[in-house]
Amino acid sequence: MNITLSVDERIAEAAREAARKMGKSLNQAVRDYLEQLAGQERLDAEWQAWEQRCLSSPGRLQGWRFDREAVHDRR
Repeated sequence: MNITLSVDERIAEAAREAARKMGKSLNQAVRDYLEQLAGQERLDAEWQAWEQRCLSSPGRLQGWRFDREAVHDRR
């Protein structure tokens, strides 16, 4: 898929130079960033689903609640 972006010329030049220092073209750097961004959103969604599964199954915890003081034995 081709995407057209509008970016200030100074930003584009600075980004192109940064990509060159990484041994990449600006195009490759943008592709890599988009892949990373898409992957992070997927990980966030997986984490939220896991959290909801944990929170919606109180039987497994048998009423246990997190207590910072007890965990750190500061009572």
